[in-house]
Amino acid sequence: MKLLQFVKENQVQLGVKTEQGIFDVKEAGKVLEVSVPTSVQQVIASEDGQDLLQSLINRAAAEGRKELFFAEEGIQYAPVVSTPEKIICVGLNYVDHAKESKMDIPTSPILFSKFNNALAGHLEDVAIPDGVEKMDYEAELVVVIGKEAKSVSEEEALSYVFGYSVGNDVSSRDLQFRTGQWLLGKSPDGFAPVGPYVTTADEVDPNNLQVECRVNGELRQSMNTQSMIFNCATIISYISQYMTLKPGDLIYTGTPDGVILGIPEEKQAWLKSGDEMVISIEGLGDLKNVLK
Repeated sequence: MKLLQFVKENQVQLGVKTEQGIFDVKEAGKVLEVSVPTSVQQVIASEDGQDLLQSLINRAAAEGRKELFFAEEGIQYAPVVSTPEKIICVGLNYVDHAKESKMDIPTSPILFSKFNNALAGHLEDVAIPDGVEKMDYEAELVVVIGKEAKSVSEEEALSYVFGYSVGNDVSSRDLQFRTGQWLLGKSPDGFAPVGPYVTTADEVDPNNLQVECRVNGELRQSMNTQSMIFNCATIISYISQYMTLKPGDLIYTGTPDGVILGIPEEKQAWLKSGDEMVISIEGLGDLKNVLK
């Protein structure tokens, strides 16, 4: 199942991508007189949230309720989760990316964070902060945690995942390396696009997904998650040894090689206003954002 959040009447609402179009969950609740979840977070928190949504979709289709489905064109997307407690990112999680960044290949996951202000939806413009000159992209698989995870093993770690999404760890390299801490270059407003959907875990093998990034149509990154140094299960288990993962938390699992940072300095052409970044992950969708 592919869930999404969209803005309608100035409110973030819940939808489901179906063959008939986007299923409007709030409207379905009104028309079918059923109590429904109003956000992805509420679906995650509910034991039978996915089953309820599927039964509503089936009922609406059987009753010919075409008004409960709408075309995806023109939709205003919101991030797939609005208020995660934590946004945790993994650095240097592909060997070739570590090499192009001229950094040591890690022996443990390198963790850093973003904050909720950095979240952006599919098709949302990303503002370049004043004075920043070295804007970069990072295509990443994003894990959406589905239940509280503390000290879980690698063997059981994936059972704590609600779903997966497409992410872009937008980075300002001049801010990132201003000091020894990466946070400033990673968490300006809009620097964590995610979406357009969260695909439930039952439909995804996170260990075999092709991840790509195109800038203005030009392929810049292309790698399979099989090449991760630390796979999703390892990352989740590792983090959970030290902090409790909560439902709705997001984990950006690292980017392949091909970022601008890895190009010889004399050939680097940093992103500029008007550049279009499209992150694609097979089976999960395409995440598009334009810099402004």
